[in-house]
Amino acid sequence: MKEFYIDDDGIRLHAKLQKPENAEKCPLLIVVHGLTGHMEERHIKAAADAANEIGFASLRVEMYGHGQSGGDFEKHTIFKWIGNIMTVIDYAKTLDFVTDLYLCGHSQGGMLTMIAAGMRPDDLKGIIPMSPALVIPDGARKGGMLGMTFDPEHIPDVIDGGKAKLSGDYFRTAQLIHIEDSIHCYHGPVLITHGDADPAVPVQYSIDAAKEYENCRLVILPDDNHGYDLHLDRVLDEIKTFLKDSQ
Repeated sequence: MKEFYIDDDGIRLHAKLQKPENAEKCPLLIVVHGLTGHMEERHIKAAADAANEIGFASLRVEMYGHGQSGGDFEKHTIFKWIGNIMTVIDYAKTLDFVTDLYLCGHSQGGMLTMIAAGMRPDDLKGIIPMSPALVIPDGARKGGMLGMTFDPEHIPDVIDGGKAKLSGDYFRTAQLIHIEDSIHCYHGPVLITHGDADPAVPVQYSIDAAKEYENCRLVILPDDNHGYDLHLDRVLDEIKTFLKDSQ
């Protein structure tokens, strides 16, 4: 295990890289957490470990304002995360042992995964959005998300929802995201996993997104929540099968 920081224009992104033992060359799975999350969450670490078990390297990275990375949480936006993940992909491409790149993200990181794939389709052999938070741009346009309500045409500079405090720029930038544009730019294999009892992101968002992809497997976990408390083992099995089949 190598723990280090990736520099993104002065912002240090906390990262952990793990390679399979005795592997000279192998594919790499980048794994990204969600809003308010970090790389040591159970489902994030488990996804990276699952990749390691089948001979993939894994790179867990914490985005702007999260975990041990630089930046103020309140000031983070999805646009800043997009810049982060572009830098992470560029870093991964410099690793001489990497044969293919894959990207996996949970919640806001799952939406980020879909956006990044649309921007860098030639660099990513496959993607795994886990419970992708496609409710975020929808909620930002309607004026209600994360327990916060606001006038979407006159967004205040700071919105405090009790559990989270974010700048108005978070919602302003989220309003500009139309995920179908990213979906239509990516033609590689996609695995989407989502619990049908997810209280944070209704599963219908993933159902609709899966229909728009050319090559997508949608796995719906019965009675499960946002972080797969009931069926994480099945999610990991699906990840391993997806990665092996796409090689």
